[in-house]
Amino acid sequence: MLAFTRFAWTVLGVNLAVVLWGAVVRATGSGAGCGRHWPTCNGQVVPRSPATETLIEFVHRSTSGIALLLVAVLVAWAVRSFPRGHAARKAAWLSLALMLTEALVGAKLVLYGWVAKDASPERGWVIAVHLTNTFLLLGALALTAEWSARPGGLEVARRGAVAGALAAALAMVLLAAVTGAIAALGDALFPATSFVQGFRDESATGARVLLRLRLLHPFAALAAGATLVAVTRIALRERPEDRVRRLAMVVVGLVASEIAIGLANVLLLAPVILQIIHLLVADALWLTLVLLAAATLARGGVPVRRDAAVAATA
Repeated sequence: MLAFTRFAWTVLGVNLAVVLWGAVVRATGSGAGCGRHWPTCNGQVVPRSPATETLIEFVHRSTSGIALLLVAVLVAWAVRSFPRGHAARKAAWLSLALMLTEALVGAKLVLYGWVAKDASPERGWVIAVHLTNTFLLLGALALTAEWSARPGGLEVARRGAVAGALAAALAMVLLAAVTGAIAALGDALFPATSFVQGFRDESATGARVLLRLRLLHPFAALAAGATLVAVTRIALRERPEDRVRRLAMVVVGLVASEIAIGLANVLLLAPVILQIIHLLVADALWLTLVLLAAATLARGGVPVRRDAAVAATA
């Protein structure tokens, strides 16, 4: 199944690139580049003599369509390669369902005009849904690749506390990512000329909802970082294997990197390139955490006793 596994990781890489380009669309205010038309662009399949914002949006739509086709191929290949009930096959089907949801949410943003300079609260809520669905899609694709190469599935019997801690960590990262997406939207709609002026705008009486919500992200990010550091220790106590150890180390390193990049993002007033890097590291952190959870709760392993785990990690 090596060829399938490589293809699955490639599909994940393509979707990650599409996600990052979507951030370029948002940061440059190009979401209305194709007007209120979907799936066509300004009523055309291929726009003629497009403006810059139209080209940026059209590239995003085109690559999204390619990504959808690749996920469909992934599902067809999984059905042919794995028996019914196999974890990789289930994850592939879940990826397709989330991919279709992704397309529908994107279409709703365009058709309702919740793009470009629109600052309605509704846009903030839909962006939150969009980001959550995106992270779940990336996670499902990662598990498709992971479970095609290793015994798939999760075993939570006798691991309820560990599973709960990992689920809480995943939820905290999602919350930080959602508040981050809203903060990035606020940066694009209401750019600040200085850190102090931005803080005043956010805390002013009668400030817009999107500006108010921008204040939540730093606190959510710090809470998520603290939770992740604690969870990596729990994972290592539960299953002190080399793979879990490596993934835990990557998670901690990405947490430190993400906090440093986030701080630079605030101080430098959110330049587009730094926003993209910030999102890339957030995506990498989410994917690594998903793989850490899968490795910790993988079937076939026997959880070690707490005292043995402590001795192994000492």
